[in-house]
Amino acid sequence: MASTTFSSAFSILSLPSTSPSPSASVPRTLPMVNRRRRAVAVASTATESPKVLELGDAIAGLTLEEARNLVDHLQERLGVSAASFAPAAAAAAPAAAVAEEAPVEKTEFDVVIEEVPSSARIATIKIVRALTSLALKEAKDLIEGLPKKLKEAVSKEEAEEAKKQLEGVGAKVTIA
Repeated sequence: MASTTFSSAFSILSLPSTSPSPSASVPRTLPMVNRRRRAVAVASTATESPKVLELGDAIAGLTLEEARNLVDHLQERLGVSAASFAPAAAAAAPAAAVAEEAPVEKTEFDVVIEEVPSSARIATIKIVRALTSLALKEAKDLIEGLPKKLKEAVSKEEAEEAKKQLEGVGAKVTIA
């Protein structure tokens, strides 16, 4: 079915112009149904033959389904596959697979206060207030119901600095 469609399409493309009119030197275009297509102007070189230009114009006017059918027909007729024409795409595929396997480095960290000894509560409240903009009551409530997140989605440096300060006064802190 596809071969008859394309045979007729190629026969239309290869019809010689029989009229000796002045328009014979102008490349013919295929009659096209109004398909709402954008016209694309392509600069041609002097080495391109009119037949190549005509074929290129005809192929550019195909719908996606017609183009897919054309590719299938050419693969059958010439005994080739589209993969043989795209070695760069085949080489890029393994590189993409390697990129997907690479672990994503975490950029945002949470500072979690796990435990505060009773002897270090006041010093921990002072550090919590310095690290955050919490008032005294909120800072006290934060360290009473542990474990709780002190800071969320901060940089690694900021999380390490907060951990260092809190561990300095005796609190047990983890970075998640």
